[in-house]
Amino acid sequence: MSVVLLAVAVVGVVLVLAVVAVGQLLAGRARAQAAADAAALAAAPVTFRPFGADGTARQEAALFAGANGSVLVACHCPLDPSWEPRTVVIEVEHSFPVILFGSMTARASAWAEFIPTRLLEEPAEP
Repeated sequence: MSVVLLAVAVVGVVLVLAVVAVGQLLAGRARAQAAADAAALAAAPVTFRPFGADGTARQEAALFAGANGSVLVACHCPLDPSWEPRTVVIEVEHSFPVILFGSMTARASAWAEFIPTRLLEEPAEP
Protein backbone atom coordinates (compact mmCIF):
# COMPACT_ATOMS: atom_id res chain seq x y z
CA MET A 1 0.00 0.00 0.00
CA SER A 2 2.78 2.47 0.88
CA VAL A 3 4.53 1.81 -2.47
CA VAL A 4 1.35 2.74 -4.34
CA LEU A 5 0.94 5.86 -2.22
CA LEU A 6 4.55 6.83 -2.87
CA ALA A 7 4.08 6.31 -6.62
CA VAL A 8 0.94 8.47 -6.61
CA ALA A 9 2.79 11.20 -4.71
CA VAL A 10 5.70 11.12 -7.18
CA VAL A 11 3.34 11.31 -10.14
CA GLY A 12 1.52 14.21 -8.47
CA VAL A 13 4.76 16.13 -7.90
CA VAL A 14 5.87 15.55 -11.51
CA LEU A 15 2.51 16.79 -12.80
CA VAL A 16 2.69 19.90 -10.63
CA LEU A 17 6.24 20.63 -11.85
CA ALA A 18 5.12 20.16 -15.47
CA VAL A 19 2.21 22.58 -15.01
CA VAL A 20 4.53 25.15 -13.41
CA ALA A 21 7.04 24.76 -16.26
CA VAL A 22 4.34 25.26 -18.91
CA GLY A 23 3.12 28.35 -17.04
CA GLN A 24 6.63 29.78 -16.94
CA LEU A 25 7.08 29.12 -20.68
CA LEU A 26 3.81 30.86 -21.51
CA ALA A 27 4.61 33.79 -19.22
CA GLY A 28 8.06 34.16 -20.79
CA ARG A 29 6.61 34.21 -24.30
CA ALA A 30 3.98 36.75 -23.26
CA ARG A 31 6.63 38.96 -21.67
CA ALA A 32 8.74 38.81 -24.85
CA GLN A 33 5.72 39.78 -26.97
CA ALA A 34 4.82 42.64 -24.65
CA ALA A 35 8.40 43.94 -24.87
CA ALA A 36 8.35 43.74 -28.67
CA ASP A 37 5.00 45.54 -28.84
CA ALA A 38 6.17 48.32 -26.52
CA ALA A 39 9.43 48.75 -28.43
CA ALA A 40 7.65 48.97 -31.79
CA LEU A 41 5.10 51.49 -30.52
CA ALA A 42 7.87 53.62 -29.01
CA ALA A 43 10.07 53.55 -32.11
CA ALA A 44 7.46 54.23 -34.81
CA PRO A 45 6.88 57.97 -34.21
CA VAL A 46 10.60 58.61 -33.67
CA THR A 47 11.19 57.70 -37.34
CA PHE A 48 9.40 60.96 -38.18
CA ARG A 49 10.51 63.29 -35.35
CA PRO A 50 12.07 62.73 -31.93
CA PHE A 51 8.84 63.69 -30.05
CA GLY A 52 10.76 64.01 -26.79
CA ALA A 53 12.94 60.94 -27.33
CA ASP A 54 16.62 61.40 -26.54
CA GLY A 55 17.93 59.18 -29.34
CA THR A 56 17.12 57.44 -32.57
CA ALA A 57 14.20 55.12 -33.20
CA ARG A 58 16.52 52.14 -32.63
CA GLN A 59 17.70 53.57 -29.29
CA GLU A 60 14.09 54.19 -28.25
CA ALA A 61 13.15 50.61 -29.16
CA ALA A 62 16.12 49.28 -27.16
CA LEU A 63 15.12 51.43 -24.19
CA PHE A 64 11.55 50.10 -24.13
CA ALA A 65 12.63 46.50 -24.75
CA GLY A 66 15.08 46.78 -21.84
CA ALA A 67 12.43 48.32 -19.60
CA ASN A 68 10.42 45.15 -20.20
CA GLY A 69 13.31 42.82 -19.39
CA SER A 70 14.22 42.01 -22.99
CA VAL A 71 17.02 42.75 -25.44
CA LEU A 72 16.53 44.36 -28.84
CA VAL A 73 17.77 41.99 -31.56
CA ALA A 74 16.64 43.76 -34.73
CA CYS A 75 15.03 47.06 -35.63
CA HIS A 76 13.90 47.99 -39.09
CA CYS A 77 13.26 51.64 -38.23
CA PRO A 78 14.38 53.85 -41.13
CA LEU A 79 14.22 57.58 -40.55
CA ASP A 80 11.70 59.20 -42.88
CA PRO A 81 11.05 62.95 -42.70
CA SER A 82 8.23 62.69 -45.27
CA TRP A 83 4.56 62.75 -44.35
CA GLU A 84 4.07 59.24 -45.75
CA PRO A 85 2.95 56.40 -43.45
CA ARG A 86 5.73 54.13 -42.26
CA THR A 87 6.00 50.81 -40.50
CA VAL A 88 8.70 49.68 -38.09
CA VAL A 89 9.49 46.03 -37.38
CA ILE A 90 11.13 45.02 -34.09
CA GLU A 91 12.52 41.73 -32.82
CA VAL A 92 13.47 41.10 -29.19
CA GLU A 93 14.78 38.25 -27.04
CA HIS A 94 13.67 37.60 -23.48
CA SER A 95 15.50 35.17 -21.17
CA PHE A 96 13.65 33.61 -18.25
CA PRO A 97 14.03 30.66 -15.87
CA VAL A 98 11.95 27.51 -16.31
CA ILE A 99 11.81 24.91 -13.57
CA LEU A 100 13.34 21.59 -14.70
CA PHE A 101 14.84 23.19 -17.84
CA GLY A 102 16.96 26.08 -16.51
CA SER A 103 17.15 29.31 -18.46
CA MET A 104 15.29 29.64 -21.75
CA THR A 105 15.04 32.42 -24.32
CA ALA A 106 11.97 33.49 -26.27
CA ARG A 107 12.03 35.62 -29.40
CA ALA A 108 9.16 37.84 -30.40
CA SER A 109 8.57 40.36 -33.13
CA ALA A 110 6.12 43.19 -33.56
CA TRP A 111 5.37 45.95 -35.99
CA ALA A 112 3.79 49.36 -35.61
CA GLU A 113 2.58 51.84 -38.16
CA PHE A 114 2.88 55.60 -37.78
CA ILE A 115 0.88 57.95 -39.98
CA PRO A 116 2.24 61.50 -39.58
CA THR A 117 -0.77 63.16 -41.25
CA ARG A 118 -2.89 62.08 -38.27
CA LEU A 119 -1.01 64.67 -36.23
CA LEU A 120 -2.86 67.34 -38.23
CA GLU A 121 -6.34 65.93 -37.56
CA GLU A 122 -8.71 67.54 -35.12
CA PRO A 123 -9.32 65.47 -31.98
CA ALA A 124 -12.71 63.77 -31.86
CA GLU A 125 -15.33 65.16 -29.50
CA PRO A 126 -16.04 62.91 -26.50
